[in-house]
Amino acid sequence: MKQTIKLSLIAASVLALTACNQKAQETAKVEEVKLETEVQKQAYGIGASVGNFLQKDLADKQGLGIELDQALLMRGFEDALAGNSKLDDEKIREVLTALDTSVREKQTAKAEADAKENKEKGAKYLAENAKKDGVTVTESGLQYEVISTGEGKKPVATDVVKVHYKGTLLDGSEFDSSYSRNQPATFPLNQVIAGWTEGLQLMPVGSKYKFTIPADLGYGERNLGKIPANSTLVFEVELLEIQEDKEKPAA
Repeated sequence: MKQTIKLSLIAASVLALTACNQKAQETAKVEEVKLETEVQKQAYGIGASVGNFLQKDLADKQGLGIELDQALLMRGFEDALAGNSKLDDEKIREVLTALDTSVREKQTAKAEADAKENKEKGAKYLAENAKKDGVTVTESGLQYEVISTGEGKKPVATDVVKVHYKGTLLDGSEFDSSYSRNQPATFPLNQVIAGWTEGLQLMPVGSKYKFTIPADLGYGERNLGKIPANSTLVFEVELLEIQEDKEKPAA
């Protein structure tokens, strides 16, 4: 699970800014931002960096149902810059620690709910997909369709293969593609997800297959960001070649 960046970093940034610029409260507000000198750009850059962080952090918390009063947030920022914070360092640490705990609890609950939903959606999709013409279901639960058949030999699990592929989630969103990179992938077949290890051994070189891979043959309960926990995966895979293992002695 992606680790939440603590808001205490903002407090630290504010205190650092205060130490560097005790006269900030005396600076007149200007209507037009001038970024003509490096010093002006640096000052603005610090503010923009903190603002970008806050924007993303607040959006993430809002997605978890945590609404923070932005007017109070800005007031706290301004008070700290003026050396007038209404909370001392100890109290700031206390309230932000409580906030971090709440965020982690809500993240955990959301991750569990999302994983359960993904598992249910995957089971439903697999059941419907298995009924389609041209779909074969293996004993493990892997589903595949033959798009085109090559005339080469089939790899074994210990082979190194070269492939082109595109991977999508059930909603059609693409999470990886060698086509997009314009660069085929090469890897030992026994060092990828189980669905690939099994599926590519069904393919003669030169073939293109579509695999629908249940979560337990994919990444399981791991949340990989672009691939949420318990995701059923859809791959179009083109087996380009089986590469010679140069470490093996010649027969």
